[in-house]
Amino acid sequence: MFFEVDNAVFEKIPNAFFGVVAVKGIDNTKEVTGIKALLEKSTEECRQYFEASGNKAKNDPCVEPYREAFRAIGVNPNRYACSIEALMDRIAKGKGMPSINPAVDLGNAISLEHRIPIGAHDMRTFTRDDGTGRGTDDAGIRVRMATEEDTFRAFGAPEDEFENPEVGEIVYVSGHEVRTRRWIWRQSEVGKMTDETTAVFYPIDGLDGVNRDQTEAAIKEFTELLANYFMKSGSSMIVETGIVDKDNPRIEF
Repeated sequence: MFFEVDNAVFEKIPNAFFGVVAVKGIDNTKEVTGIKALLEKSTEECRQYFEASGNKAKNDPCVEPYREAFRAIGVNPNRYACSIEALMDRIAKGKGMPSINPAVDLGNAISLEHRIPIGAHDMRTFTRDDGTGRGTDDAGIRVRMATEEDTFRAFGAPEDEFENPEVGEIVYVSGHEVRTRRWIWRQSEVGKMTDETTAVFYPIDGLDGVNRDQTEAAIKEFTELLANYFMKSGSSMIVETGIVDKDNPRIEF
């Protein structure tokens, strides 16, 4: 499988880079106490941070660079909050962070701990660029500008209900199925984590000069925690990691 970022994205966001964690062979069917505890810890530390500072999530130093990047790509950050701002804002407002399933909880916990946007996509749903070959070895996911052919199924929407992103909008997309709109704003119903998920692609959306160290730390933590908590008994698990940037825009795993 592959992950690739089009050059046009780097032209819009020159300091963007993407941490990659791809894992195959996880067991997402059972509650993982350690991961749930990690999410609760990250949530509580975030709550205490905002309680002590009195700041709003949108004004936080880790969020402001993403708001600037949103403006650069033509997205109003006051209307569309990036994923890490949305998580932190929810906690700052006292709404907490619910446990969903181990694969999602892990991503949210590490995202909150390192204050960096992290997505999560079921790799079994990836397709080739022409939309065929779902889950095959030559399937993959891209970050590129949306086209007229692309469709997005909002989270929780029925199977026959789709919307079309704006042409030129930066999206995560597999084939013509948009998986995340407005770069790191909102993920799709297609590719969400379920108890049947066995292979996950975690993209970590970084900005050079802002959070390179945090991204590398997050990749290391993913690697350790996946091995500790998600290995199926009697089976093997493969974890591959890397960095995609303007000099190395594609990675295969």
